[in-house]
Amino acid sequence: MTTDYGVLFRYFVKMMRTTSRPSALLVLLCALVLGAAAPAWAGTAGAPRPSASRPSDANYRIGPGDVLDIFVWQNPDLSQRQIPVRPDGRISTPLIPNMMAAGKTPVQLAHDMDRALSQYIRSPRVTVIVSKALGALSQVQVIGQVMHPMSMPYEEGMTVLDAVLAAGGLTPYAAGNSAKIERKVDGKVQTVHIELSNLINKGELSQNVPLRPGDVIVVPESLF
Repeated sequence: MTTDYGVLFRYFVKMMRTTSRPSALLVLLCALVLGAAAPAWAGTAGAPRPSASRPSDANYRIGPGDVLDIFVWQNPDLSQRQIPVRPDGRISTPLIPNMMAAGKTPVQLAHDMDRALSQYIRSPRVTVIVSKALGALSQVQVIGQVMHPMSMPYEEGMTVLDAVLAAGGLTPYAAGNSAKIERKVDGKVQTVHIELSNLINKGELSQNVPLRPGDVIVVPESLF
């Protein structure tokens, strides 16, 4: 909403001709005050409530050593940046000094914080962002017959081929087609078999399995 001061001036002149001077001055003053305040009202009262953005990877699990950014909508005093996940898997924030974070996705942690904060503030909305993935649950490991066995930070969209190439590829002694991914799901270890040699040497992209945080790629040694 904007104020057309030309129209306002003409209206004021008309009021001066038809009403008493004090009444005209009062009308002018009210119009100026409302016109000046209108942009502020338009930018606040009618503004839609921002939605809480969530990390797109629903499988991401927070782990000890990760660093989190936590935003509480309309409560900057409760928002915190660079919150480390302690070795016991918990975090400390205003009003919630001992919240378990490890093993949860950012969405799950945000919902748990919503419930905890609802005791103190009305309709809290929390956003959790993993700013630094440093914990063991946020890593991908490649071990066995690769050139450089290593751990690396998980990145969204990472695949088996990304991890193996980052580890320098297979050694001459690798049994690539007997490789596997050890993956923990709901506390149980699942095994995903992958034919790395066919992927690397024959380009069989069906073997380029998407990875999840915490995955361990195991490349055994050939028996021959």
